[in-house]
Amino acid sequence: MNKKQRKSKLIFELKRKSIHILASIYILIYWISFSWFGHQIAMLILLSTLILFIVIDFFRIREHRKIPIIHLLWRKTENNCLGGQVYFMLGVIIAFGLFEFKIAVAAILMTTIGDMAAAIFGVAFGKHKISKNSKKSWEGTSAEFVVDLIIAFLILQNPLVAIAMALTATVVETTFSHIDDNLAIPVFSGFIAQCLKLVFP
Repeated sequence: MNKKQRKSKLIFELKRKSIHILASIYILIYWISFSWFGHQIAMLILLSTLILFIVIDFFRIREHRKIPIIHLLWRKTENNCLGGQVYFMLGVIIAFGLFEFKIAVAAILMTTIGDMAAAIFGVAFGKHKISKNSKKSWEGTSAEFVVDLIIAFLILQNPLVAIAMALTATVVETTFSHIDDNLAIPVFSGFIAQCLKLVFP
């Protein structure tokens, strides 16, 4: 990849991930809804957002309609399949539905901020591929692990759970290339953290 291609890809990733970070607002939406109406209503509000995204993707894929501005942020691989926002909402719903609040928040932030760190550092500084067939670099993967670890430490304040959760999120994002990480990261990392919290409260 030459400098021009790297710069173009970096700009695209910055635009895409900036929208991704804004998706963290679902944490605030859940918290406010939970405080006012309780868990069930909060989950239904999140579910209604998922339904909206599915409907939008139906018209985007089947009718080949472009969503103003937003269509510029979709990757070519998403042209004929569900977009990352659908899988992200599934991950958010599973996280808040099954895990403790702090674990759910950490898992969601790892999916947004951690994934952003991996993408940006990987494109900007990635020179050492993890394997010949992998698009992932050691630089991007290392950045993600550090960011995930910081997130987990700050929120959970449990070193063992924080390390295990950050490591799980990083391995999943790096290894499971054929599964959308917007779903895989919160599910796997949240599951590991919740199991460990039961054993080491």
